[in-house]
Amino acid sequence: MAVCPKCGSQATVNTCSRCGLPFDLCVCITIEREAEKIRISTEVRRFNKPITIVQGIIENSKDVAKQLKSRLACGGTVKEGHIELQGEHKIRVKDILIKLGYSENQIEMA
Repeated sequence: MAVCPKCGSQATVNTCSRCGLPFDLCVCITIEREAEKIRISTEVRRFNKPITIVQGIIENSKDVAKQLKSRLACGGTVKEGHIELQGEHKIRVKDILIKLGYSENQIEMA
């Protein structure tokens, strides 16, 4: 059995088994990314310190967190399926996610 180089799913002779398209036209990751609903919110934790929480990023959340932390110059972590960033960064996070390829329609500010 072959493996699709773009999405990693099982494949038959040069065709992705998920979307049914040839390897070079595989759109599985694009479809998954468009289906995600991202929610950005803030909380106040101990000692009145704000944190920004980004929920709904399933695919490569560690890589997205790393890029957010470096562009925002803040600390953060990936916990239980969401990203926590130190500080108040709601608007800037939305702009960065749009630049990373997420649609503005799938990002919700709370």
